[in-house]
Amino acid sequence: MNRLRITAIALACLAAWAGRADATQPLGCLIEPFQVADVGSPVIGVIESVRAERGDLVKKGQPLATLRADLERAQLGVATSKSQTFAELNAAEANAVLARQKLARAEDLLARQFIAPQALDQARAEARIAEERVAQARELRRTAERELELAQAQLALRTIRAPSDGVIADRYLSAGERVEEKPLFRVAMIDPLRVEMVLPAQMFGSVAPGAVIAITPEFPNAGQRPARVVLVDKLIDGASNTFRVRLALPNPDARLPAGLRCKADLAGSLPAAAPAAAPARDGFRRVGADLPSAAPAGRAGAQPGAPAAPPAKAERSRS
Repeated sequence: MNRLRITAIALACLAAWAGRADATQPLGCLIEPFQVADVGSPVIGVIESVRAERGDLVKKGQPLATLRADLERAQLGVATSKSQTFAELNAAEANAVLARQKLARAEDLLARQFIAPQALDQARAEARIAEERVAQARELRRTAERELELAQAQLALRTIRAPSDGVIADRYLSAGERVEEKPLFRVAMIDPLRVEMVLPAQMFGSVAPGAVIAITPEFPNAGQRPARVVLVDKLIDGASNTFRVRLALPNPDARLPAGLRCKADLAGSLPAAAPAAAPARDGFRRVGADLPSAAPAGRAGAQPGAPAAPPAKAERSRS
């Protein structure tokens, strides 16, 4: 499937590029989800409820489905009760206070020679035993708190949550079905979107990560949008003599769907487009600043007094 997807991208891009000697023309591209995740369950169980359907917009961490968790809830109740029990610790601390008081009295009586030294030794031993019982009670309480955290974690595993913001692309299972290894949902991140381009090897080196390229989706009223280059392949495919470029296209309103074809304006990245001008940062012109006009130079829409020499020079350079 991945090979078929790459082939489709290559065909879409090369179809727009093939036969054009003028590399300043927009090139074909394909808009896809930035990432797609098949969401499953880390534990085996039976689906108790489904909280999301195909096409729903979800936020990261939002519950998508829950598994039956009767045993886990019972274990959580027991662990909660243990962690909230203070009787044993309170009793140990009270006994330790009494033992310290007895030791103080025994030391005073021994100083007055009212008791034998053996009585003082016994009081000291009792005080030490009482302190150890306090330490033991505190450790048992800490263990009960850790058991509570474990029970909460086990119960949390019975809730399947969205791994990222996105849209539910598909739902595979329904309530009452058993979950083992098969995923429950497919979540597609659509902000940002991912733009895939396949460029000819002759253009290698003209595209740099971080550059901004104008993308025009083939979608009604979509308009031109800026996308930033995030990846440029360092390997050229020998069979097709092409390399791949990936861009991130912001889509905060989620109005632009994934799966669209698009056009990418690479004119600002080509050396022949502006041979005498100072190079822009990353070799690209910013979207919205001096974007290439749809009308060629010399037509009625050209600015008065604009020199005609640069287009001719660009034509000679292409030849």
